[in-house]
Formats: sequence, C-alpha cells, structure tokens
Amino acid sequence: METLTLVLFLTLGVLLSAVIDQIVPKVSLPLIQIGLGIVIAIFASSTITVELEPDLFLVLFIAPLLYIEAKNADRLALWVNKGPILALAIGLVVVTAVIIGIALHSLVPAISVAAALALGAALGPTDAVAVTSLSKQISIPERQWSILRGELLLNDASGIVMFQFALGAAITGTFDVAEAGFDFLIEFFGGLLAGGILGFAFNRMLRKIRDLGVENATFHVLYELCVPFIVYLLAQAIHVSGIIAVVVAGLLNVVSPRSSSPSIARMNIVSNNVWDVLSFALNGIVFILLGTQLPASMRYAWSDQTVSNAALIGYIFLITAILLGVRFVWCLCMERWHTAHPGRNGEKKPFGAQSVREALIITLCGAKGTITLSILFTIPIFMATGQRFPERNLIIFIGCGVILITLLLATFVVPLVAPKRERKQCEIDARQNYFEVLSDVLRNVIEELTAQQTRTNRRSTRMVIRSYQDRLASAKDMIDEDEGPLTELRLQALTWEQERTMTMIEQGIVDHDVGYEFLGRLERMERLTEHRWSGRRFNMRRLASHVRILLVRTRLAIVRQLPDSQLSDLSEEMRRLQEDTARYVVGILRAEMAEGNVPAENASKLIMEYEASISALTSSRTSVTTSIKIADESEDIRRMAYYMELEQIQKMYEQERINRQEARTMRDNVSLMMMDLDDTL
Repeated sequence: METLTLVLFLTLGVLLSAVIDQIVPKVSLPLIQIGLGIVIAIFASSTITVELEPDLFLVLFIAPLLYIEAKNADRLALWVNKGPILALAIGLVVVTAVIIGIALHSLVPAISVAAALALGAALGPTDAVAVTSLSKQISIPERQWSILRGELLLNDASGIVMFQFALGAAITGTFDVAEAGFDFLIEFFGGLLAGGILGFAFNRMLRKIRDLGVENATFHVLYELCVPFIVYLLAQAIHVSGIIAVVVAGLLNVVSPRSSSPSIARMNIVSNNVWDVLSFALNGIVFILLGTQLPASMRYAWSDQTVSNAALIGYIFLITAILLGVRFVWCLCMERWHTAHPGRNGEKKPFGAQSVREALIITLCGAKGTITLSILFTIPIFMATGQRFPERNLIIFIGCGVILITLLLATFVVPLVAPKRERKQCEIDARQNYFEVLSDVLRNVIEELTAQQTRTNRRSTRMVIRSYQDRLASAKDMIDEDEGPLTELRLQALTWEQERTMTMIEQGIVDHDVGYEFLGRLERMERLTEHRWSGRRFNMRRLASHVRILLVRTRLAIVRQLPDSQLSDLSEEMRRLQEDTARYVVGILRAEMAEGNVPAENASKLIMEYEASISALTSSRTSVTTSIKIADESEDIRRMAYYMELEQIQKMYEQERINRQEARTMRDNVSLMMMDLDDTL
C-alpha cells in the first residue's frame, strides 16, 4: 500500500507541475517539480518512505530516458557538429571529473579520490528539460543549439560509463589505470557493437512479425517500449555498457518502419505521443524524487559533526564554481577554434565580445538534472567489504546542491545574458503570423502525406493532398485579409441553416430525427466558429431546441447499437437536407450581396464554400456505387492527415510560435473538418 501511495503522490505531483508551469512560465519546470517533491517529503514523511534501489533506478529511469533522447536526435546535426559535440561530451566530461575529483578530495579527505571522481562524472551530463525550456525564452544561435542537443545525448553515456568505473573503484578500493583503461575500451566499443547488433535483430524481428499480419498500434508501441529495457539488460549480461548500447539502438531507431502506409503513419503518431508522455512523466518523477531526497540529505549532512554547516554550503558553491569555470574555459577555447577554423560553409568572424557571450550562454545552459540525479542515486549504501559507503549522504547532498544552483542560474541568469527570443508577433501583425504558422502546418502535413503515399493508395492520397493545397492557397490569401467580417457572416449563414432546418421539421418535409441530428451538428459548428458559449443571449426557443437535440442524439446512439437498425436508410435524407440548406443559404447570400447588405468579397468566398459542399454532396450521391473503394481509402487518409495536423499544431504551440488561444482556434477548425468527415447517421 505504501508503494501505491508513493506512486500516486508522484503522479499527482507531475500533473500538478504541468498546471503550475502554465501559470508561472518564467520558472523552469524542473524547479517546480523539485519544490513539489520537497512539499511531499515534508508533509507526507509519516505516510511514505522513499527508498531507491540503485540497480532498479538505473534501468527503470536512465535506459528509457537515454533511448528517448537518442530516438529524437537530429542525426545530420550530430554529424555536422561532431567535433565540438565530442569535445564537450567526452573531453569536457573527463576533464571536469578529474578536476572536481581532485578538488573535492582535497577539501574532504574522507571522500576517496575514486568517490570524488564519481561525483565529478555524475555532474557531466546536462539536463534536456532545462535546456529545452530555455530555448523557448532566449535566442540560442543555431550552431550552439545543435551542439547543446548533441551534448545532451552523448555526454549522458560518457558520464555514466566513467561514473560506473569510478564507483567500482570506490567500492572495491582498488584502481589500476591500465586495467581500467582496457575495461573502458571493452565496455565502450562492446556497447557500440552490442547496440548495433541488437538494433538490427529487433528490426528484423519486427519485420518478420509484420509479415505474419500482426501490425497494429498497440503491438507497435508495446514492442518499442520494451526495446530500451531489453537492450540494456542484454548488454549488461554480456558485460558491456548497457548505456552505450541503448544510445546506439535509439540512434538506429530500430522499430521505425521503413515502408509507408496510412496504418504505419498512425502507429508512428501514437508511438510519438506515448513516448512524449513517458518522457515527461519520467523526467518529472526524477525531479520530484530529488525534492523528496533533499530534506533527508540535508538533515543527515547538517547533523554531521565532522563538517560544519557553513563549510557544506561553501563546498556546494565551490564545486559549482569549478564546474562552470572549467566549462566556460572549455567553451571559450572551442569558440576561439571555431572563429579561426569555421569550416567549408562557415563564415569567418573575429573572436570578440560576441564569442565570449556565446561561450557564456553554452556554459550556463549546461544545467544539471535528471541523469545526474539518477546516477547519484545508484551509489550503494554498503561497499563490497560490508561497510557503509563513506560520506554517501554528503556526496548526494553536494550533487543535489549543484543541481539546484545550475538550474537557478539557467532559469534566471541566462535570460539576462542571452538576447530574448524575438517572436514574430513583435515583428509582424499577429494575424499575419497566425496564417503563416497555419501555412507551415499545412505544408508539413502535405510533405508527410507525400512521403507516405504508396503505389496502392496514390490516387486517394493525391485527392487529400489536393484539398490541403487548396487550404494552403487560401491561408496565403488570408494573410492580407481581415477575417472578422467573414466570421460574422459565417455565423449568420449557420443561423440561416438552422432556421431552414426548423421550418422543414415543422412542415414535415424532413424526418425529425434527421433534422435534429443536423441541428446538433450546426450548433457544434457554431460554437467552434465563434469560440465562445457564454456570450450568447438566453433564448427559450434555442434552449428547447438544444434539449430536444440532446434527447434525439441520445436515442439515436442507443438505436444504432440495436440489431437490424434502419438508420442507414436515413443517410440519403441527411444528404438531401444538407444540400437543401446549402442552396437556401447560397440564395440568401446572393440576394444580400446584390442589395449591398454584405461585403461582396466575403459573400462570394462563402458562396464558393457552400457551392463546393453542394458539389461534393451531389458527387457522393451519384458515384457511391462506382467509387466506394477510393472513397473509403480517401476517408482513412484524410482522417490520418487530420491527426498529423493536430500534431503539427501542438508542435507549433510548444515552440511558442502561437499562443494558447491561437492553438485552440486551429484545433477547433480541425475538429470542424473531422465532424464533417464523421457526420453519419
């Protein structure tokens, strides 16, 4: 029961942190989660006890987190910036570990050199969540951003491997440089080879399973979730680096299908969403666990009579200063080298204040977090001799303190040093930005559809692509237009449709089930179009109609589940009703435009939309028996395209190219189109 309570607290903490992050965007998410962990530790200490098993923590958190980072890595950027990335990810990690190890052992002789080296290695990896959140607030140059992303991936593996060697030496009490160097090479290159072989094997196995006809989203996602754990455990079983193997498997992206089809596209969308949720949850849980460990670590270290409290604080600040100082000098040397040797495509520029500023940005962006804390928790309580690991609490306390300080510096100091992110809303009109982002969304969907079309679905895919190209052209036209009057006219047209439908119901022209079903659809379209509900004035007739619609739709939903349902016979009547109301609105629009009551450009645009709808309704009625296969394929591909569009909208929102309201507007528009697609009795 205590484990269940802990899991519940951690889950609620992650969920609450997501809400607070939206309310207080200036404070980084890791700091919020650490604060929630401290609250849990203080107020729930009598209910739960957080005890972490090192080996389980390593495989449960580090393996999937590294796999996610490797899976999403930009392989081209890694290759282009391989020199500085390797310098930071391997060279800087080794140098930092050695310098911090020597310094910490000199300050606290009770901490062995090997244990101090282990802390230095643990402080090598930078935190992906902190760096990603910073990129939304400040303007990081493209080259520096690519280097930081590559460092995030590779220094995790190098830092963990070095930490494991140093920790092994600290536990056994023996350390042979030659033997350690040989073992390191075996672990490193053995991990590379194991990751490649296992990745290839998983890929072949998945293809064979698909050949048997087992190809669905559930299997695909569960298979992929198992990969990092199995790769890590198998690599460790043959005594090579499981961490390196997991990174290689992630870079190979072993479970990504190389063929393209709508079903595979849907599986990839589901897979990406699941990994996003898992990544957010794991990162959040680790930071909350950090918060839960801080009070205990502080209490043990604070009560240690061998080290004064002032000295403890001083150690944390000194180790942080050494860490950042070494990183700054290293980055400064890298910038100096880059200005002197820019490469083939680089532009040679003088080494000056701007180079120093960029080196300082990279330095302060190297905040420590999830991986550092994860591997610190793997320090065992007892050594091989049976004795307690010396100064374990002090090492973890210093590591936690360094994590906190680097996160605070990254959150509050980096925005002062780096230029603020120049949003398009500050450069151009917000409306123009909205349609430019929408154009990018549509363009990305077109590219994905084009890449995933096959010989069998080419005709249906091109039909959907053509509709997206039409929307893209309309979005470009709308950049210089004012949509307000058009929206008002669109709402008025929906009111005319509702009035026409009510009249036909009252006169018995249309079946009341079909009529109220269609009225419900019109009401949903109206809400999505105006993006508000509370602004409507109270109207008894509207309220009565709404209640009747709910009752009818509920009854129809029940009837559809009954055997021998005759509702399919009403689909033709629904099409006739839609066509009739559309022609009715077109007639009113033409009359209003002729009398000059509405702007001609808006009325003509709306008339074209309704006429296109009439044409589609007529076409679907006349060709239903001859093109049913193409229609079904087109419907599947269109639905897949809508999911792609929703995913692109979310990405634009996460990149802060649009705000929450604009993202909601785009999603509502997609919902309208999905309603159109799924509108069947």
